[in-house]
Amino acid sequence: MIHFNGIAKQHGPQILFRDASFQILPGSRTGLVGPNGAGKTSIFRLIMGEEEFDAGEITKAHNTVCGYFSQDVGAMSGRSALEEVMSASESVTKLGLQIKEMEAAMCEPLEEDALADLLERYGNIQSEFEHRDGYNLESRAQIILTGLGIGPDDYHHAVESFSGGWKMRIALAKILSINPDVLLLDEPTNHLDVESIIWLEEWLSGSFKGALLMTSHDREFMNRVVTRIIEVANRTITTYSGNYDFYLREREIRREQLLASHRRQQEMLSKEEDFIARFAARASHASQVQSRVKKIDKIERIEIPVEQRTIKFEFAEPPRSGDDVVKLDNLSKVWPRPDGSVKSVFGGISGIIRRQEKIAVVGVNGAGKSTFLKMLAGEVEPTTGSMNVGVNVYPGYFSQHAMDILEPRKTVLDTLQDVMPQAHMGTLRNLCAAFLFQGDDIYKRIDKLSGGEKSRVVLAKMLVQPLNLLILDEPTNHLDIQSREILLNALKKFPGTVVLVSHDRHFLRSLINRVFEIDHGQMRIYNGNYEYYLEASGREHRAA
Repeated sequence: MIHFNGIAKQHGPQILFRDASFQILPGSRTGLVGPNGAGKTSIFRLIMGEEEFDAGEITKAHNTVCGYFSQDVGAMSGRSALEEVMSASESVTKLGLQIKEMEAAMCEPLEEDALADLLERYGNIQSEFEHRDGYNLESRAQIILTGLGIGPDDYHHAVESFSGGWKMRIALAKILSINPDVLLLDEPTNHLDVESIIWLEEWLSGSFKGALLMTSHDREFMNRVVTRIIEVANRTITTYSGNYDFYLREREIRREQLLASHRRQQEMLSKEEDFIARFAARASHASQVQSRVKKIDKIERIEIPVEQRTIKFEFAEPPRSGDDVVKLDNLSKVWPRPDGSVKSVFGGISGIIRRQEKIAVVGVNGAGKSTFLKMLAGEVEPTTGSMNVGVNVYPGYFSQHAMDILEPRKTVLDTLQDVMPQAHMGTLRNLCAAFLFQGDDIYKRIDKLSGGEKSRVVLAKMLVQPLNLLILDEPTNHLDIQSREILLNALKKFPGTVVLVSHDRHFLRSLINRVFEIDHGQMRIYNGNYEYYLEASGREHRAA
């Protein structure tokens, strides 16, 4: 369907890949992985013709339709949510109009040759219209919007009224609704809750028949959807047949084999070079020396690829808190509306958060999870009820909003120095390096950082403070899979208490020992891990 043959691509002095070859075959399900900056987005843009390659050839099957979802959703205005989604299928709509015009023309008298020509064109257009599922365009758009969390009550709301995260869902629905031959998805699960992620898994695995190429930082989502991995790293592209977990195992096996081959080659080269050095001056060995020089010159040297950098940190040992960290008694929260009425978020919440518990707060978007975390962090007051924080409890709060209140004109180094004013420069540099800010990167200004880099700065600030209650609102949102694993391992070893919101199911399954579910304004507490919660609540089954 799409073939990359010997492609080379370079951005300035940075070589992304050279002599890269792979195929996207009909119906294939492929995950695209690699460190940030390796060239994953460039592959999407090359397929879409938005970037030029430096060498090689890219071929596509005739009339291949590609749909590309990126994090840049562009401007949306002047339409309802449903109209915005259907606008992506303008070409399909035009085909439908052409079919109607041709059907009308067939009712008129025509010459035999003209009729034959019309019938041929009609057959071709109708075939394309059916291939694009044009007869079900509106119902498909409605199904996709609903699956992504925008129900019938919101179909006809102006697209301008939706927040940025909901606009991302509308943009994703637009791409899915065109039913392309090749679907390119760049981080489609960002801004989706668990229900929407599960629906998308089901849709990609069942309803969608085309080829899929996607990136995702959601490990479980990748494992459930893809059956092949393409890795972009170290200026080359490598294909693995299997899901993400298979790729990790196979990559490690291949690396061990490469290291063994490299050792054997180095031993052989050392012996040959030693022979050359010993006998280079002896005329009796001249032919042997020359022969060995030619031999080692022809050998293609095995290169060991550079290991991908990841965050390496552990939380500081916190002071011990009391056994009862927070007591909640009949908490409620309502927000005032502009018209003077109030919106109830939740009510009647009671319970105890105990020392060393790892608690997930779950619920659909809009249930009040973030409001509940803000209440725990002391940033929002309850409308009724009481919240008593235990003895010697030192909370730290991470949210997407925390990224916004970083001082934009300060550098990474300045920001960390503010929370460690007595620290030596060496200590600060080590802390920066642990969060992947090395060399001149420590002098980057906050307003020049990506979302992932800002997340790392906020996490670094939390790391150096003696906190024993971590309140985390989507801490993994901008982290890649490797960095999520490092954070996960650090939280597992953290001796304090953790309360978090996350849509990363692998993260939740690996960490959580208790679940607070906010549903229809009430809280239900599940005294077990995330698997126990899914089974007891039936949530994953309901979402699917």
